[in-house]
Amino acid sequence: MMATGGGPLADKGVVITRPLQQTERLSAALVMAGARVMLFPTIEILPPADPAALDAVVDRLDSYDIAVFISPNAARAAMTAIKARRTWPGALQAATIGRGGERELARHGLTDVIAPARFDSEGLLAMPAMQSVADKRVVIFRGDGGRELLGDTLRERGAVVEYVACYRRALPQADPAPLLEAWREGRIDAVTVTSSEGLHNLFTLLGAAGREYVLSAPLFVPHARIEAAARDAGCRQVSLTAQGDEGLLAGLSSWFAGVR
Repeated sequence: MMATGGGPLADKGVVITRPLQQTERLSAALVMAGARVMLFPTIEILPPADPAALDAVVDRLDSYDIAVFISPNAARAAMTAIKARRTWPGALQAATIGRGGERELARHGLTDVIAPARFDSEGLLAMPAMQSVADKRVVIFRGDGGRELLGDTLRERGAVVEYVACYRRALPQADPAPLLEAWREGRIDAVTVTSSEGLHNLFTLLGAAGREYVLSAPLFVPHARIEAAARDAGCRQVSLTAQGDEGLLAGLSSWFAGVR
């Protein structure tokens, strides 16, 4: 666990389960708030199974009108692939979901980005720029699989949509022993879960020995779909926070202030 200090989460043990590439900002915010942070990624981000398909899309990037990056992982992986082969086409409009995706694109020099305040496909689809898309060519950079709502809706609006996998998700080869030991010793006070898949993998990685710990732990989730998945799994203390790192931090701080 990382060092703790004062603040609204002083001496609270908080587990972060998101992929390792996405932990730095949230970890820093939690430590600043006084938390003891334990990283236990439940999703590993790997290169795409078919990099040739990604390269082919990158090579004809000029043929698209809009490029959507479905997540920070998609933005990171796709932009790395793009910059390795070419420059960004000046006429291509970038779009993403969530502040993390915006920050990642800005890191690669893209600041004129369509990004909704609501961090999901529904939020992006509600943006004015995504309404009149008839005959527009849209490429969606994502992981392997996922929801089809975005592409289906854009097609209904007349767009020509193509998906391309720029990374894939896998179950990490993680050792659950340190986390289980921390739970047994009472050093875990909360768990943040930022995807339904991550929650499922948490149960898988911890096995029978950790199932009850997860079911009884205070879980903090930033989306209603994850909240529903957690409740369906039998989790008894699920708090729905506002979205993004700021939302998770605020939700944790508010909850522990109430507990005290």
